[in-house]
Amino acid sequence: MSDFVHLHVHSEYSLLDGACRLKDLARRAREEGMPAVAITDHGVLYGAIEFYEACVSEGVKPIIGCEVYITPDGYKNKGNKNQILYHLTILAKNEVGYKNLMKLVTISHVEGFYYKPRIDLELLEKYSDGLIVLSGCIAGEIPSLILLGRYEEAEARALKYQEILGKGNFYLEIQKNGIPQQDEVNRGLVALGKRTGIPLVATNDVHYINREDAFWHDILLCVQTNANLNDEDRLKFPTNEFYFKSHEEMKRSFEEVPEALKNTVLIAEMCELNLEFGKLHLPQYDVPSGYDLHSYLVHLCEKGLREKFGDHPPSEVVDRMNYELRVIRETGYSGYFLIVSDFINYAKSVGIPVGPGRGSAAGSLVAYLLGITILNPLEYGLLFERFLNPERVSPPDIDVDFCDRRRDEVIDYVRRKYGEDRVANIITFGTMAARGAIRDVGRVLGLPYKEVDRIAKLVPAGPKVTIEEALSESAELAKRVKEDPQVAKLIDVAKKIEGLPRHASQHAAGVIVAPAPLTEFTPLQKMSDGSIVTQYSMKPLEKLGLLKVDFLGLRTLTMVSDVIENVRKSKGVIIDIDNIPLDDEETYELLQEGDTTGVFQLESEGMRRLLQRLKPNCFEDLIAVLALYRPGPLGSGMVDDYIQRKHGIAPIVYPHPKLEGILKETYGVILYQEQVMQIAALLAGFSLGEADLLRRAMGKKEPEIMIKMKDDFVRRAVERGIDKDDASKIFELMEYFAGYGFNKSHSAAYALLSYQTAYLKAHYPVEFMAALLSSKMNKVEEIAFYIREARRKGIKVLPPDVNESDMGFRVTENGIRFGLAAVKNVGESAISEIIKARERGGKFKSIQDFCKRVNLKVVNSRVMESLIKAGAFDSMPGSRAQKLKLLPRLLSSADEDKLFQRSIFDIEMPEVPEPSIEEVLAWEEEVTGFYITCHPLDIWTNEFFKYVTVTSKRLSSIKGDRKVVAGGLVTKVSKRKGAIIVTLEDFDGSMDVVIFSGLENINTDLLNKGKVILVEGDVDRSGDRTRIVASKIVPIEEASKHFDPCFWISLDAALVSKEKLFELEELLRKYRGRSRTLLEVRDTCGRVVLDLSSRYRVSPSDSLREEIQRIFNKGEVTIKF
Repeated sequence: MSDFVHLHVHSEYSLLDGACRLKDLARRAREEGMPAVAITDHGVLYGAIEFYEACVSEGVKPIIGCEVYITPDGYKNKGNKNQILYHLTILAKNEVGYKNLMKLVTISHVEGFYYKPRIDLELLEKYSDGLIVLSGCIAGEIPSLILLGRYEEAEARALKYQEILGKGNFYLEIQKNGIPQQDEVNRGLVALGKRTGIPLVATNDVHYINREDAFWHDILLCVQTNANLNDEDRLKFPTNEFYFKSHEEMKRSFEEVPEALKNTVLIAEMCELNLEFGKLHLPQYDVPSGYDLHSYLVHLCEKGLREKFGDHPPSEVVDRMNYELRVIRETGYSGYFLIVSDFINYAKSVGIPVGPGRGSAAGSLVAYLLGITILNPLEYGLLFERFLNPERVSPPDIDVDFCDRRRDEVIDYVRRKYGEDRVANIITFGTMAARGAIRDVGRVLGLPYKEVDRIAKLVPAGPKVTIEEALSESAELAKRVKEDPQVAKLIDVAKKIEGLPRHASQHAAGVIVAPAPLTEFTPLQKMSDGSIVTQYSMKPLEKLGLLKVDFLGLRTLTMVSDVIENVRKSKGVIIDIDNIPLDDEETYELLQEGDTTGVFQLESEGMRRLLQRLKPNCFEDLIAVLALYRPGPLGSGMVDDYIQRKHGIAPIVYPHPKLEGILKETYGVILYQEQVMQIAALLAGFSLGEADLLRRAMGKKEPEIMIKMKDDFVRRAVERGIDKDDASKIFELMEYFAGYGFNKSHSAAYALLSYQTAYLKAHYPVEFMAALLSSKMNKVEEIAFYIREARRKGIKVLPPDVNESDMGFRVTENGIRFGLAAVKNVGESAISEIIKARERGGKFKSIQDFCKRVNLKVVNSRVMESLIKAGAFDSMPGSRAQKLKLLPRLLSSADEDKLFQRSIFDIEMPEVPEPSIEEVLAWEEEVTGFYITCHPLDIWTNEFFKYVTVTSKRLSSIKGDRKVVAGGLVTKVSKRKGAIIVTLEDFDGSMDVVIFSGLENINTDLLNKGKVILVEGDVDRSGDRTRIVASKIVPIEEASKHFDPCFWISLDAALVSKEKLFELEELLRKYRGRSRTLLEVRDTCGRVVLDLSSRYRVSPSDSLREEIQRIFNKGEVTIKF
């Protein structure tokens, strides 16, 4: 056993400074024979719990500490940014010390943060119990005084620390890491120790594990400081000695003071902290007199049972409720259900929309009876064990969706109920992802950006793809590494920093609720927006047994609420959205047509194609749709099997006759995780708890465990009369589908929300589109798309009008009136002022009347100019141009005439020319980001679809290398070295066109903003966004001189037979002409557009369209020309 322990160590959680990964740190301590090791990150305890676990697993004692910043100026003093800050090393000796350390770190962040988290001596004295303090590195207060020659002050300060902490709890920290001044400090500290009797302790200020890691640690520092490796004045460590040295190395360094080494072991022996994991710490939930937690839960469930099932509920419902309640009591989670149901029912009581359920919680009948979810799990075969498994007890996880506009009200309620100091948001850490790590290292090494970017893009896209995986998957990347030493170095260093925490932020939804002040369990810190977050992230907090709830803000719930309110206002109808019929014909017609723009979870192009192919006609089909539309099922053939079996194209086959009852609703396809569990229970007699363990194991695909599980399954199935070979094949089938299977509980809950939004769209399309537009208020491109969608469906979207518009989009007799909040420079206060004036005095008669009645300090000239340009005064006398010309005179008159009664009405409209449609559209685009009156492309619709072979929406799905013709409005032009980048906006969105400087005969006038052009070129996928590299650019009015017209045929691959394709081929030959034939083939995975060869060019006509439509069934083909 080593006679030395490292007590000053910076882990990966000294962000972009420490480079010791926690598991590597614990492993190295064990390998060096050290009985313990400490963690002392800069000002934080981020990694304490993970470090503790890593050490315990290696058989090494963990010592939790922190290198804090201490100021002599008072931790609350924030006036001087150049104030003195010293380093101080603090270790927790026991549980009291650990809690005091958490309090110190919390206060340093929440109250003392000023550039750095700070404490002072008085604060340390207040929370000194159970702490061991070392005097710190060369940046400590005592070393700094020694370097200044102020020895008496250094001695006085050392004695003060000893007085505060008690004899034996304060040590003078000496280091030897090659810094010249350190030797002077060490001599002073040794002398000081002799004079005062304060013991010495040796540390090495460890920042990385191995000496050779100094190079990539230096790069990490450059990432932190945004520096280049060759910069002279950058932050860098003076030597390469800040590594995890062995006992022998430390012994050689401190042979003159061996007691400094022995004291490290002495300190380690004094530190004895035992953290308890797995024990649940729920906040106190007060129940009425006469009840305990569980009896009150039973009472509420029985009440819910009567409300939902009447006085004589079915026996299977009562049995399921009693079973769940027994498991909940045995696992100790009665209080958990009461707490969650309490804040959900509070939200409902004050009108805050709550989601129907989320995740596996929808499988709990108790959750349904308490109002946590609104789906009866028995009706849809949802399993409680998928949520809370009595055979593998882990904390239940109920995530809840709330209206995103009012989510914070629910969190505020929880704070009020349980105490401000017991509720906090959860921290989360952004890590160095593979591509980002490569780009960061490339920048630091000074490599050309383009080359580094090219290398980074060879890493497959995805949040969890590692560089190691990329080297296996990308042959080109592996080749570059093998052949180019510079690339090899880049990748090698990037692998070192990949995965390290980069920054801390607030988790989007996670909130912790504790039974006592949070600093009894976790340190806290204040984020830049003033919110308080835990310093421990989600998993450590769960280990500590704290209640974690995800309060998710879901915009769809806000939108549904707005639709319901729109319907109430426009039609006087009150909709009870949770009790609409689930067999509504109009809703299923909408779903079958794929008319799901704006419908929750069903909006993507691929999802719409799936709906058109699958044609759902019951709620179970919709549950299946959400489970099917994922990469695994889409790529495995499962989707095609499901659709063909549903429509009778392929026979329904069951792996075993006994499985018909389980697999009938999915036509013999194993689609849900719950089905895997049910099969194991039915065929092999597994309890559903055991079956859930089997499902989990299948998902993890651990070979040794799977062999054991398979043997167990087959043996038990055989015992129940199943043939051994059949049992083996069924297990393999289960294992295969378990990789693709989806949580049915989650799918069912979200399918209900999908159905609700589809129902509202089917029955109240105008009110639906108004709410949808309001929900996208700050997303210009999306609003433009949804306005086009509304108009496509025959719904008028009217310009803003100060006499009719509200904050958001509003339903009127004539259509949807534009929301004033979508106009730039028009804030909430100005809108409120306009609406109040309108409510007080009725509609405004003129712009003069408007100026008289509103507060022009709130509705100022900038606001009014934007409103005029957007058309918000069009209902009053005068054109937009006249009002813009009149505005300065109106406002100056308002300043001159404070009574504001007569003179303003004497001002007549100036004589100015009527603005052109181009001017009007330019104004609208300027103040809203899009076009309201019409789209500049509208007058070119026929030419656009006649010659364009690809739209912005379909560009990324183009397969292979081929020329395309695109068109649109020039909205942005930027110049880069050797190229011009033009952004084109078409009817579907926008795309980039690259024009290289070598391209001849380009009329640069065509590249001005507002021009409508056609572009021919090649598809370029080298960047993050698919682009077109132009070879020809022409004005759209000259399209016929440069391009052949197109004849579009769009087919659904799954519904078309070979015979019909042969008939189509003959028909195309019959109508030979000069128009290019574009054949778009759609399936669930995507679409491919084929530019057919010249022998299939046609002469488009209505008769050709009619003959093609006679070949195919309705829904199989779409034709455009």
